[in-house]
Amino acid sequence: GKGATKMNEMELKYGCNPNQKPARIFMNDGKDLPIKVLSGRPGYINFLDAFNGWQLVRELKKATGLPAATSFKHVSPAGASVGRPMSDTLKKIYWVDDMGDLSPLACAYARARGADRMSSFGDFISLSDVCDADTARLIKREVSDGVIAPGYTDEALEILKAKRKGSYNIIRMDVNYKPELTERKQVFGITFEQRRNDFTIDAELLKDIVTKNKNMTEEAKRDLIIALITLKYTQSNSVCYAENGQTIGVGAGQQSRIHCTRLAGEKADKWHLRQHARVLSLPFKAEVKRAERDNAIDVYLSEDYEDVIGEGNWQQLFTEKPEAFARSEQRAYLASLSGVCLGSDAFFPFGDNIERAARSGVTYIAQPGGSIRDDLVIEACDKHKMVMAMTGMRLFHH
Repeated sequence: GKGATKMNEMELKYGCNPNQKPARIFMNDGKDLPIKVLSGRPGYINFLDAFNGWQLVRELKKATGLPAATSFKHVSPAGASVGRPMSDTLKKIYWVDDMGDLSPLACAYARARGADRMSSFGDFISLSDVCDADTARLIKREVSDGVIAPGYTDEALEILKAKRKGSYNIIRMDVNYKPELTERKQVFGITFEQRRNDFTIDAELLKDIVTKNKNMTEEAKRDLIIALITLKYTQSNSVCYAENGQTIGVGAGQQSRIHCTRLAGEKADKWHLRQHARVLSLPFKAEVKRAERDNAIDVYLSEDYEDVIGEGNWQQLFTEKPEAFARSEQRAYLASLSGVCLGSDAFFPFGDNIERAARSGVTYIAQPGGSIRDDLVIEACDKHKMVMAMTGMRLFHH
């Protein structure tokens, strides 16, 4: 690869910040690095995203049998999905309604990218399968830092190598690579060592249903597994909402669980509200780019709409001023939802998390359990007729 002096190490431009030099990735055991850089010059954070994302999509593929994709930003997923077909509405809110029928892998990436488009801006992409031309065409038109995949078709590689004037980061991963069972990292000159979190997440984990309602559908099981695998590679504390084969809101790195639940819930709410007729019919000017549209939709759905866009700025974005989407109307729409899945990387200490989840249409929950207030959390679930599984497995990741 570029910048490599030996096959078992690679020099990097710098570390987390430009002043942190020199920087490199290397193998301690003298073995070759399990990657080949086909284009660009990935940096320190790019590789952190790539290796975390690769593990996530590999596990999603193994758990579901479907191709998987994730969109990483700052070492947490903004979105993750498996390759299921999209409705016309989803194609529209993901800005891919002009692309015809997409391959399953391209559908997985469109969904992963579309889960939280504002957070995915400038993402690092991980793909479970060989990148095809459909997926490459989709990546080419989005603002992104790079991609890791087990391989690329000739056509896909040609498309991606043309991105960013040839400097787009393209990494090929060795699918047969298995890391050592012990992992180490240093903080402040002190080495930390632990067993890798090689725990397998599957439907077995969802058997202990503790609520009165025990009716967990196959779709809910799949979506809870997607949420839990996503949480396994999300900076803790973390909570993940999922629906229809993909994440729809990830709350990462918060110090309190309720803040995770609120943050991820707001993202899930926006994902649902984007599908509302009012948002779908926003009269954007033809020249307004996708990222600007995403930002405008975010403001349109916020309490600041009248202040930010309403005063007169709307002329830059729209052919006519859109009527405000009242918070009361938004809340009524969200209150009509159900069937959303919610995973948590550690137990819910209070019932307030369940009350917040109920406002975002959550019906199914998977969490480790083990709080002294588990009974109050179960009671809150029963009040909302939710189905909750206690997994007994914490999924902290740092």
